[in-house]
Amino acid sequence: MNTTAVFRSARGLEEAGLAVLRFNFRGVGKSAGVHDGKGAEEQDLRAALDYMEREFPGVELWAGGFSFGSRTSASFAPKDARIRRILLVALPVRAYDCSFIRHVKQPGLILMAGKDEFGTLAELKDQYPDLPANLETDEIPDTNHFFETRTQELQARVRSWAERCLAART
Repeated sequence: MNTTAVFRSARGLEEAGLAVLRFNFRGVGKSAGVHDGKGAEEQDLRAALDYMEREFPGVELWAGGFSFGSRTSASFAPKDARIRRILLVALPVRAYDCSFIRHVKQPGLILMAGKDEFGTLAELKDQYPDLPANLETDEIPDTNHFFETRTQELQARVRSWAERCLAART
C-alpha cells in the first residue's frame, strides 16, 4: 500500500476525480491475518469494496492493484459484478498463474513495466494471446517492477486512462 507505484497509481485516479482506497492484504505491513497467496486475499478486496459501497452509495466501483494486488483484483473481478472497471499495474505473469485474466469481463487497463522482473507486456501477450479485447494494454519502457524513475509517468498514464473512461460514460 505504501510503495511509490501504488501511491502514484492512486494519485492518478484521484486526479481524475475518483475516490480511492489503498489497503494492505492480510498479513502485509501491519494488517492482521496471514497472507496465503491462494485466494483468501480476495475476501480482503471484497471487504474493501463493501466499505467503498457503504461510504459512497451509488458510485460506480472500480478495482485495481499493483503486482500481487493486480493479480488478486483480476482473479476476483469475474466473481463480483459490482466491479465496473479494473486497473492492473505490473501484473506478475512470470511469478504467478494469471490465466483467470481471460475471464475478466470489465473494461480495464493492464499497465506493465518494460523491464519488470515479474513479467513484461510481451510475456503477458505471449502467455495469453487470447486476452479479452475489453482489456487495454500499455507498457512504460525501460523501468523495473516498481517503475523506478518513471513513477510520475505511471501516475499520468493512470490519470489519462481514468479520465478517458469517465468521459466515455457521459
